[in-house]
Amino acid sequence: MMIENRRRQMRRALKWSASLFAGFLLITQQVVTYGPITDIDEALSEADHPRFTGISAFLIRRLDDLGLRGVSGIALLIVAVYISRRFKTWRPINLGLLSFISLNIVVGAFKYGLGRTKPRLGIDLLHAGGMSYPSGHASNAIFIWGIIAYLIYRYAHVDRYRGRLASAGVATLALTVCTVSLLRNTHWFSDLFGGLLLGGALLVLVIAIDRYFPSDSQLH
Repeated sequence: MMIENRRRQMRRALKWSASLFAGFLLITQQVVTYGPITDIDEALSEADHPRFTGISAFLIRRLDDLGLRGVSGIALLIVAVYISRRFKTWRPINLGLLSFISLNIVVGAFKYGLGRTKPRLGIDLLHAGGMSYPSGHASNAIFIWGIIAYLIYRYAHVDRYRGRLASAGVATLALTVCTVSLLRNTHWFSDLFGGLLLGGALLVLVIAIDRYFPSDSQLH
C-alpha cells in the first residue's frame, strides 16, 4: 500500500514537473520566434525605471543578490551540512549537490545555446554571446531556496502549516528577485518567467525523486 502510494505521488509530481517544463518550452518558443511575449519584454524594458541611490540602492542590490548562485549555493551548503551532521546522513548533502549541479547544467545549456542579449543593451538579439535567457536569478530563487525549505521541512519538527508558510516564503522571495530585476532592467520579462518555470520544474522533480526513496532520518 505504501509503495503504491509513493508511485501515485511520483506520477502526480512528474505530471506537474512536465507541465512546468512544457510551459518553459512555450516561453522559449516565444523568445526564439519573437512572439507576443517579446512585446511585453520591450514595453517593460522601455518604461521609465527608478534610479536608486544610497541606502535604497544598497538594499535593492542585496535583494537581487538572493538570486545569485553564490549566495543561494552557500546557504544550501550550510543547511545541508548542518542537517547531515545532525542526523548522521549524507543524503542532504547529496541532494544539495544534485540540485545545484543539475540547475547549473540545465540553465547554462539554454543560456549558451540561445545567447540572448540583456535589455540594457536596448536590443533583443539571439546567438549574440548574451547570457540573459533563462534568468539564473529566477531559477536559483525558486529552486535552490525551495530545496533549502524542503530539507528543513523534511528533517526538522515542522508541521504542515509551517511547511506551507515556508513554501509561501520561497514564492515571495522568488517574486521579489524577479521584481527587482525588472526594476533594475537586468532581465527581460520572459527571461524571468522562463527561469521560474524551469526552476519550478526541476524543484518538483528533485523533491519527487527524494520522496520516492525515503530514508529513516526523514520525518515527513
